Amino acid sequence: MKVGIPKGLLYYKYKPFFNTFFEELGAEIIESPDTNKDILDLGSTLCTDEACLPIKVFHGHVEKIKDKCDLILIPRIMQIYKREFICPKFCGIPEMIENNIEDLPIITKAPIYLFSSDKFFKWAYETGKILTKNFFKIQKAFERAQNEQKKFKEGINDKGYALKVALIGHTYNIYDTFINMNVKNKLNKLGVGVITHEVVDDNVKYLEIKKLFKRPFWTFAREYYGFISYALKESLIDGIVYLSSFACGIDSVIVELIKLDFENVPFLLLKIDEHTGEAGFDTRIEAFVDMLSRRKRGNLA
Repeated sequence: MKVGIPKGLLYYKYKPFFNTFFEELGAEIIESPDTNKDILDLGSTLCTDEACLPIKVFHGHVEKIKDKCDLILIPRIMQIYKREFICPKFCGIPEMIENNIEDLPIITKAPIYLFSSDKFFKWAYETGKILTKNFFKIQKAFERAQNEQKKFKEGINDKGYALKVALIGHTYNIYDTFINMNVKNKLNKLGVGVITHEVVDDNVKYLEIKKLFKRPFWTFAREYYGFISYALKESLIDGIVYLSSFACGIDSVIVELIKLDFENVPFLLLKIDEHTGEAGFDTRIEAFVDMLSRRKRGNLA
């Protein structure tokens, strides 16, 4: 059986698990191409105007591979950690895909709860049954996939730069270089290193969050806030660059929280959608880096 894996949303975070799981069950993996203009245009045409850019791009990835596979992974991720939630669009993404894209093969619909191995295995079993009826084969594939995911080291931590910024944003905005117009490379060329939240241990970030009156409802809010708080305390960064999709409700909350509590830290908010122009993007980044440089020189004087 050929299993299609769209290179969108949390693909960049959980690729080792999903690829290993399906390969262990004997599937041939068909990945969509890296995001490009054709995929973006397809997704924008198929998806509702109100959807954010990553959701539109995901539609484009699905459309691109739907005729090449027998099953497509549509990850309905409900929770990563207990008592926390992620983007609500993940809860309904299978139905969005079904309603917007015609002539689909089988798609995965079972909910994914990553905080509990037992709950996560329910997804693995429901999905694995499509490929094999052998319970033990599914169990073995699940365990092997979990082990591969644990080995996966994500995150960016550039070394050797006089200036360094925290690059904040959802995984699919940070690691999809077409969506973000290769913002990391732009910063590096201007002499600025990048560090992302994954390089700081979750326990450390959680300790920083305890300072807040109330723990954030959203997983990503907790991770980003905790990381920035720690990075500033340890003098790891000179500023913050936040990549946000236009119309992202979660980002609107996180951005205001960061601005409120770290008001003296240089902060650049870059909004991205299908209409974002690269020239304006570059101008804002260059101006921000120039300000960081002047601020650094002033502090050293």
